[in-house]
Amino acid sequence: MRLFYPGAFAPSPIFRWTCILPAEAGSYGVSSASGYALASRARSFRLQPEVAGRYNGRLTRSLPMLTINEIFHSIQGESTHAGMPCVFVRLTACDLRCSWCDTPYAFTEGRKMAVDDVVAHVMAVGCPLVEITGGEPLLQADVYPLMESLLARGLTVMLETGGHISVERVPPSVIKVIDVKCPGSGEEAGNCWENMQRLGAQDEVKFVIRDRADYEYAKDVVARYGLPGRSAAVLFSPVHGVLPPRDMAAWILGDRLPVRLQLQVHKYIWGAEARGV
Repeated sequence: MRLFYPGAFAPSPIFRWTCILPAEAGSYGVSSASGYALASRARSFRLQPEVAGRYNGRLTRSLPMLTINEIFHSIQGESTHAGMPCVFVRLTACDLRCSWCDTPYAFTEGRKMAVDDVVAHVMAVGCPLVEITGGEPLLQADVYPLMESLLARGLTVMLETGGHISVERVPPSVIKVIDVKCPGSGEEAGNCWENMQRLGAQDEVKFVIRDRADYEYAKDVVARYGLPGRSAAVLFSPVHGVLPPRDMAAWILGDRLPVRLQLQVHKYIWGAEARGV
């Protein structure tokens, strides 16, 4: 169920902005007259405590912002939480171009939302599990206050990340699903191997596997970093419609690997081209 479509919501209310020096307003795309009006109106509002004192003589956004591609409620299709109801928050932008990428629309589509508004949309669903995904969510600095805010409300928070950006700043309580890129993706050179040292007991490592060469690569990484002992699960996911799952099943069984064969459940329910599911 899609809860959010880009462009579907009005911009944040005007009281989220202020202007101490209206003469500077033009540099922010606001007329001087509008700047005076904003400053006047801002003085009439009781600002939230965390907002007060942050203006420093400039027109300043009072809340963290994110560019959101979509927010939707669906069935978790991957990870050890597969099959569970989940709210997905998909952030816009990715600096990778994996050959098998199934969400290229997240490269550029989206609109700005305040973190508080994103949290409100998630909380309105009433689902205890939420996944932050992309694109590459760690490209946006304000993803960290989003994670903290969702955790503070008692939600189970998952983060799916491409594995090329450090997860050092991710809150420890977040379940990280780190996607190690295999050669078939075309992006294996960017893997951040330090992330393998930052895995927690609840975290998961995913390999999207296109062919036998990718499988051998993933098998080597699993052994090199001792991933079964470092993480909650190691996920081997065949590229949908390219590598037959039965082939990968045979390889895993033949090698007696302690990994989980992962199928993208949502694609079997709604089809590979469906969005917002």
